[in-house]
Amino acid sequence: MTPGENSPSTPEDDDPFGYLYADGQARGAQPPSGGYGYPNSVSRVRSVGERTYGGQQAQPGVSQQQGTYGQPNAHYQAPETLPGGAPTSSRPAPTPARGGPNTKGLLIGAIAVVAAVVIGISIAMLNDNGDDNKSGNQAGASPTQSQTGKPSPSSSSSAAPGELPKSDANALQLAGGATKLSDVKGAQAAGGVYVGGLNTVGSSVTWTFNNIPEDGAYTLFAHFSVPGQDQEMTVTVNGKPFGSKLPLKNYAHAKDGDLVNGWTTTYVWPTLNKGPNTISISCQPGDKCNALLDQLWIKKGQVKR
Repeated sequence: MTPGENSPSTPEDDDPFGYLYADGQARGAQPPSGGYGYPNSVSRVRSVGERTYGGQQAQPGVSQQQGTYGQPNAHYQAPETLPGGAPTSSRPAPTPARGGPNTKGLLIGAIAVVAAVVIGISIAMLNDNGDDNKSGNQAGASPTQSQTGKPSPSSSSSAAPGELPKSDANALQLAGGATKLSDVKGAQAAGGVYVGGLNTVGSSVTWTFNNIPEDGAYTLFAHFSVPGQDQEMTVTVNGKPFGSKLPLKNYAHAKDGDLVNGWTTTYVWPTLNKGPNTISISCQPGDKCNALLDQLWIKKGQVKR
């Protein structure tokens, strides 16, 4: 079948691009003379430079000047100058949001923490200084027992719970001419200390103690020394004179004036109250008080040893 027999169309109508191939050229295909592409296409051919841009028509043979790179073109019209062009108002570019952590907040928090630590340290130092000042004031306001020689009830009672109290010259309250000495050997008190100067009227030793378990009869023992001669002194129990004197006899049979070998023990049987009690041994008018005294202790009941 040939195109001429069946159809009035030409080879280029069958294949508009037939002229590009060898078989099409053999059949007489020709490039289209009208518009480019398909047959009967509309084509408006214009000479170079005749097309208009923005309402201006380029003149043939007249070359448009191109602006130097980086310089404005005299023939260029900005879009905002044309009808319906872009608006002339300019808007500032939005500032991008700042990302990352809030460094200002972190800085404020760090400063607050440091300030709290400094305040805490200052308060602690002030409290320490206040405690030191309080301790110093207390120490200066009330003298110690060694300074006054006056024992308190608790300090003079050295017995453990369940034991009866015992004391020596270091814990006795002294009055009158009584004084602590350690020249004469043989005293059993700590450091060899004893009480001398009792041989003047008004001199006394006083012992306040606790730990008496119940009311009743007890034995008060005293360790003493006399210079080879019998002595006796007044005993007062809880403010009341005892019925007899404290016998300070030369039980050691020491020679006259020999206090070193005159140390021995004596006793009386007072009635004591449960709890705290006070016993005084004093030199009263008519007493014989040339003696040394270093220890006192209590036993339950009326005993001799």
